[in-house]
Parts: sequence; C-alpha cells; structure tokens
Amino acid sequence: MPRLEERNSALQQIHMQIMWNRLLSVVEEQAQTLIRTAFSTSVREAGDLSAGVFDLDGRMLAQAVTGTPGHVNAMAASVGFFLDKYPAREMREGDVFITNDPWMGTGHLHDFTVVTPTFHKGQAVALFASTSHVVDVGGIGFGPDGRQVYEEGLYVPIMPLAKDGEMNQSLLAIVAANVREPVQVEGDIYSLAACNDTGSRRLRDMMKEFELADLAMLSRHVIESSERAMLEEIRALPFGAYENAMRVDGYERPVDLVARMVIGADGIDIDFTGSSPVSTYGINVPITYTQAYASFGVRCIVGGKVPNNAGSLAPIRVTAPPGTILNAEHPCAVAARHAIGQMLPDVVLGCLHQAIGERVPAEGTSCLWNPVVLGGHGLVGEAEYGDATPFAVGMFHSGGTGARPGKDGLSATAFPSGVRNTPVEINESVAPIIVWRKEYREDSGGPGRHRGGLGQVMEITHAEGAPFAISTMFDRVTYPARGRGGGAPGQCGDVRLQSGARLKAKGRQPVASGERLVLEMPGGGGLGEAFSRPFEAVVEDVLNGLVSVEAARRDYGVAVSAAGICDEVETRRLRGTG
Repeated sequence: MPRLEERNSALQQIHMQIMWNRLLSVVEEQAQTLIRTAFSTSVREAGDLSAGVFDLDGRMLAQAVTGTPGHVNAMAASVGFFLDKYPAREMREGDVFITNDPWMGTGHLHDFTVVTPTFHKGQAVALFASTSHVVDVGGIGFGPDGRQVYEEGLYVPIMPLAKDGEMNQSLLAIVAANVREPVQVEGDIYSLAACNDTGSRRLRDMMKEFELADLAMLSRHVIESSERAMLEEIRALPFGAYENAMRVDGYERPVDLVARMVIGADGIDIDFTGSSPVSTYGINVPITYTQAYASFGVRCIVGGKVPNNAGSLAPIRVTAPPGTILNAEHPCAVAARHAIGQMLPDVVLGCLHQAIGERVPAEGTSCLWNPVVLGGHGLVGEAEYGDATPFAVGMFHSGGTGARPGKDGLSATAFPSGVRNTPVEINESVAPIIVWRKEYREDSGGPGRHRGGLGQVMEITHAEGAPFAISTMFDRVTYPARGRGGGAPGQCGDVRLQSGARLKAKGRQPVASGERLVLEMPGGGGLGEAFSRPFEAVVEDVLNGLVSVEAARRDYGVAVSAAGICDEVETRRLRGTG
C-alpha cells in the first residue's frame, strides 16, 4: 500500500488541479462579462479582447479561452508595467488602473488595458486584467497613415481609472472629447472595469470555498507545473538552429521578416535579426506584440495541451533588434501593427517545419482584413458629404488559413488572431452601409493534396448614396501565402471598385458616391502535391462552388463538369496514371 505521505501528496495534487480548473472558469466568466456588456462590435461580435488573472508579482496564472493571442500574450507582459508604476502594496480596494500605451499594453492606441487589484480579508491577493479594441481613439483614425504615434489618437499613460471606487471623470471627459464615438468608447471602458470586478468577486468566492488566505501556493503550482510540462514538450524536439524568412507587402516597400530559432534543453529562442527596418508609416510593431505572436506560433505546435500562463510562456524567448520593424521604438506609428505582427506565427512555423516536418500547416492569409469605413465632413476627399449620417465602423473579416496536416485549410477564418467575422446585419445596423455581397472566393485556396482555405468577396456601398472613405490595412495582395510540401500558394487579395479602379492595400482612400467597394480576400496555401488530392474531393469542391471546373482540370488534373460528373478516363490521362 502507498505510504501516508504519498497518499497526502496525491490528494494535494488533485486538490491543486481542482482549484486550477476553478481559476480557469473564473477568467472565462470574466471574459464573458466583457462580451455581454461591451458597446463596440469588435468586442461584442468579433471577440477582439483578452481577460486573465495575475499574481501580485504580475505573473499570468490563467487566461480566458475567449480572446486573441496578441492581446493575451502582450497583456501578460503589460501587467508588470502597471506594477512598476503602482506596486501592489500601494493599491487599495476600489482602485482600477488603465492605459492604452502601445509599448506597455498590446501594441497600439486602440487597445485599452485595465488592471484591477482583488482584495480578500483586507489584503491584496491577485490582479485581474482585461483588454479590448475600441472603435476609435481620435487622431487620424484607425489605419496605417500616421507617421508618429502622436498622430494616431489619444495616448493615455498608466494611470488610475478609479480611486476608492470613484471613476476618474476627468479622464473620461478627455476621452469623450477626443473620439468620434464617445458613447461606445466610454461604454467599453466601463465594460473592462466591470469584467475585472466580476473576476474579483468570483475569485473571492473561490478563496472562501477552499479556505485560502492567499494564492501563493496555487500560483507556484500553476507556474512550476506549466513550465515543467512545456520544457518536456520542447525537449522532445530535435535540438538545433533553424532559419526562415517571409516577404510581405508592407506599405512604402516590401517587408522581410527573418527568424532564427534555436531549440535546446532550456527552451526555444527566436531572434528576428535581419528583419526590415522600421517603416515611416503605422505598420510598425512594438516588441511586446512581436513576442506575443511569435510565442503563439510555437504554442500552436508545441505544448498545445499546456495551459497558457507565465510558466508555459517562460521557455519561449523572443528578441528583435531595436530599430527593426519588429521592435519599433517610441514614437513610431503603430496603429496597424497587426498587419505585420500577425504574420509572425507563419514565420515561426516555417522554422518548426524544418525541425518536425509534417506537423506544420501551410501559410495562410494571417493578417486580418478589417476595413474601417467612414463617412463625414473632410473624410471623402474633395467630394461633398452633405447631410448624410456621419459614421465610423470597423468590420472584422478574414481570408483563408493554410492547409493543415491531414485537413484542408479553414475558409474565411482568422488565424492567428482567432477573432470572428462581424455579421453583416450588425454592421448595417450601426452604420449607413449596405453589404451587397459576402461569399466564398472561388479558386482562392492554394491547390494541394489538402487545399488551402478560401478567402471571401465582399461588396459595400453607402446606404444613403453619399461618398465614403475606407481605411485599408491589408496584406497578401502582392506576396501570397505559400504552400508546403509541393502545395501551391493561395491567391493574392485585391481591393477595387466595381467600376474597375484599383485601390491601395494600405491607407485611407475615398469611394465616390454610387461606387461599390469590392474586397477580394486572399486564400491560404496548399499542402502536398495537388495531383495527389482524391478526385472525389475535387468533385465535391466543384459542386460546392469552391473550385471552378477550369481550376479542377488545370490545378488538380480532374476532368469534371459543373454538375459534378467526373470523366475518369480523362482524369487518369491528365494525372498521367492512365
């Protein structure tokens, strides 16, 4: 029989796991409160947010499953900056702190991060933090056209949002006076504070139930267990150095993203030396956002079953030289940092592909296609806006992901950000726009044994017949998502008007009255040789409108009619097997 000490140790481990699971449910309820109370569609409909609980040293103990890697993993670093300015020992019940500092938060001014201390029996025991993307922060608006961060909107340093339970009305008044949608932005700030309050209440309930005076022992268990489990996963990989590079569109010139990954017994080091220098436009990436998405790229393949927290993130170390586009320093413009930063998981996966081969997917669209559509005086070039309704709305949409090991890519799906497409009906209800078309973009997925995910096509007009403007932050228009293992690249994206005029992939541009804006989103790369794809799968793609009859013949060597009738003799001839 096991000794008493062994039985006690086993019971203690079970007890710790129960509390850890409870902590995960606490942060999930925290995040759901934010979603239910948020004013902006980016949070309520797309899920562009994060929520988590931290110990008093600023180490993330648990994150909500709901949320984006850029927010979650960058927020994991940002809480430490809050504690540098306001140490936990100086915080009081009713205090709430806020910032949208890109270098101390999640990379651009449109993300507000709110941190709230939790008190139990008069003592600070934890910190709850949450982040969400707000619809507007003033300045030139959400887009890549800024030349310095000062142009991009209101900059709120780390400061109190509330003291002794009283909201900082002066701060809220300044925010309201500087943004185009004051009700939505102020409402979202209240939502961030409310979700942290929910987390605090649920944590206190948990601590009472388990008779905990503090979280020190649980914190140590969570972090040490996670780091140990992550290191075990890393040590199962082939040790060595692996390099990969990717060229993407950029703004004024193409951008090269260069990574060197070293896998060793003590973890994984990723160095982005050799990447392009900073841009003169707002596509630069603060280092916290670089670290967030690069580490996520590793976690997609390595240690996926280990919960995301300070322990599991610790063995992944990410660096980039200051002055490169992946470590842009103040006062670089950074509003569209996602256009570059969200490419990093694919760059990292390219390194891992050299180490572990078939476990890695092909490249995808990666960068969100989230047009900001605006209308109002001075926004539409030389055209008159008249008395049409002024508005600003951000719409979250996506191209296709790369083909996955053993599976096709996901169509019109955001990877790596994980946000949802915002429903057309929601956008039309909050802004005077009409979306005339939203459908899969035929043939956009890269051919392969496993096909890349498809992009989508959207057509948009002003509902009142007025001119409007679009702020574009798109990529994969010049350089497509690459396939792997013989798979072909996905189709590039396109931005144009129905009349035929082409628009730039980045920057604010007017759309004349009566014109229809057309967005054709990129597809993901294919995986494996296209001629090895089962012809039954190609026939099904044709029937579903995902692959054209012409592409089936040209790219897959399958002779099939629009009705789905396959000429097997001709197919064998085309594939060289007849």
